Amino acid sequence: MKHNKMAIMQWMKGGALVAACALHATAAWAETAIQSVVGSLQGGAEVVRIDLSEPLAAVPNGFATQAPARIALDFPGATNAMGRSAVEVNQGNLKSIHVVQAGGRSRVVLNLKQPTSYRAELQGKSVLIQLDPVAAVAAAQAPQAAVFAESGTTDIMPIKDVDFRRGSDGAGRIVVGLASNQVGVDLRQQGKGLTVEFIRSSLPEGLRRKLDVADFGTPVQMVTTTQQGDKVRMVIEPVGEWEHSAYQSDNQFVVEVRQKKVDLNKLSQGPGYSTEKLSLNFQSIELRSLLAVFADFTNTNIVTSDTVTGAMTLRLQDVPWDQALQIIMDAKGLGMRKTGNVLWIAPKDEIDERTKKDFEAAQTIQKLEPLRTQAFQLNYAKAVDMVTQLTTTSGGTGSTSNRFLSERGTAIAEPRTNQIFVTDTPSKLEEVTKLLASLDVAVRQVMIEARIVEASDTFGRSLGVRLGATDLRANRGGDGGYGATGGNRIGFGTSYSNTVASTGAGGAVNPLGSFINMPAQAIGGYDPGSFAISIFNSAANRFLNLEISALEADGKGKVVSSPRVVTADQTKAEIEQGTEFPYPVTAPNGATVIAFKKAVLKLEVLPQITPEGNIIMDLTVNKDSPGEILQNVRAINTKRVKTQVLVENGGTVVIGGIFEIEETDGETKVPFLGDVPVLGNLFKTTNKESKKREMLVFITPKVITDRVSVR
Repeated sequence: MKHNKMAIMQWMKGGALVAACALHATAAWAETAIQSVVGSLQGGAEVVRIDLSEPLAAVPNGFATQAPARIALDFPGATNAMGRSAVEVNQGNLKSIHVVQAGGRSRVVLNLKQPTSYRAELQGKSVLIQLDPVAAVAAAQAPQAAVFAESGTTDIMPIKDVDFRRGSDGAGRIVVGLASNQVGVDLRQQGKGLTVEFIRSSLPEGLRRKLDVADFGTPVQMVTTTQQGDKVRMVIEPVGEWEHSAYQSDNQFVVEVRQKKVDLNKLSQGPGYSTEKLSLNFQSIELRSLLAVFADFTNTNIVTSDTVTGAMTLRLQDVPWDQALQIIMDAKGLGMRKTGNVLWIAPKDEIDERTKKDFEAAQTIQKLEPLRTQAFQLNYAKAVDMVTQLTTTSGGTGSTSNRFLSERGTAIAEPRTNQIFVTDTPSKLEEVTKLLASLDVAVRQVMIEARIVEASDTFGRSLGVRLGATDLRANRGGDGGYGATGGNRIGFGTSYSNTVASTGAGGAVNPLGSFINMPAQAIGGYDPGSFAISIFNSAANRFLNLEISALEADGKGKVVSSPRVVTADQTKAEIEQGTEFPYPVTAPNGATVIAFKKAVLKLEVLPQITPEGNIIMDLTVNKDSPGEILQNVRAINTKRVKTQVLVENGGTVVIGGIFEIEETDGETKVPFLGDVPVLGNLFKTTNKESKKREMLVFITPKVITDRVSVR
């Protein structure tokens, strides 16, 4: 697995041997002082010479890191007699040298450009450190396989538990319970997944399974754990773009796989941790020494409380160092308090107690702090409203208490000059000043323009006839009717009375009567046009009359209403225009009184300007019109739209519409005769009518450009 992050190696010596050597060295170096540190090139090799006041008995212990590239050597019991702590070199692979004295020891840190190995030897009162060439180091380390932690036992240890959890940041967390902290672990990325091998380990039958964890909503989809000879292999299958980190705390090994998220607006990337990644591998290291390693190699000032004791085994790989520090504190019940650029680490109870005492002291000082009175001139907000905001908040039982002021603070308003006078401690007055500067600002104005368009399209067609005959011979002294067999006669007429009159039996013939009376119907208040023809004999006493009437109407109409209103941000406004119609109502005492009913065009709006400059509006649009009169009361035709919309500044949106279509197709005819082809048109009337009505509501909000500020 690729290692491009910090990797802190194990101590150069192991266990009891290191402790014994350190005790002897401390006694031998009790009077040793570092007099000078010089970096130079000798025969093409980089050499660092450390001159001491007394010769050393053994080569000092040290370790190296890869990112950042550093080499550190510890001199127990030695002091810094150089008069400075930093030496700038900037030669070859060596950038600078730092000498740090703390806790009865001195540490010499070589800051490198690229990681490399080194060899140290004693030469009289000096220590010579020779740095290996970078190319040779890379070639030597290339074929070596990366292993998370070497195995420290020859026995085969069983895996106790395999669990999966979802982290608060959406990361998939695989937690493995080990039988011992000496179990070796090999972690590497293969293909699109991760492979973890636990060296010299066994897997119980109950843990040999596949974990389908896709439902957890993490990048991890599947976790497969199997036995492979004397190893336990775990295959982690994630999806998408992901990154991982791994760490071991005592007998618990954890692998975290999280989605790779990149926010271009953030200066630091990652799920809550923004520092450089590192790798650690320590066996039973004291906590104080571990924290000292963090302080030295992260350039962080760390103060450790005397109550921090104990040791722990820690293995971390590709973990941000601030996360690694948090893991250590969580494992040992420690807390952290940051003051400036200094971290104070102590047990959580101790930090909580110290924080509590600090707050209590600050509260006591605040109660004894002298009061001051300061006047605030408001430009836009009302002084009375601001006093209410500053001093009053509603309690659960209707009680009130100071909101932004201290217990001794008071505030009064002067409406005449729109000023606020606040009496409180200087610190509270500063908070009030910042608060009023945020509240006393000009509210942006919004103009909302509504366009209500009502369009109508009508079409009508009507066709009808009138057919009649008149026989006036009998009325003029002749014989009416027509001869039949046996000396009989037959009379015809448009009605019974006309038939009797045409025979001469009495009465007058109505010349306007008709057999068929189905004229065209009026449309839109207009009468149809007509054409009549009459056929009569030479004596002008017999008539046959035919009248054809027809009408076609086509109309289009449009009504545009455009109410507009200007209001402040998050302030409700309404505008209406129309007529109020009176109607009688019965009062409770039985008397009749007059009430009024509105038929108005109304726009009601509550705008809210978003940070992006868009506008959210709660809208209510009414378009009423007078209707029919029913029982002496005027009916009101109502069209109403109520909604909430998000519109860009200056944009137009259609918030609603009503579309109506009414089609009528009628025919009136004489049975049987009206069905005769062609001639049947003389015995019927046809009507066809189509009405289309549509209403659309357009809304256009505009933020009024800010005027020059009075301030």
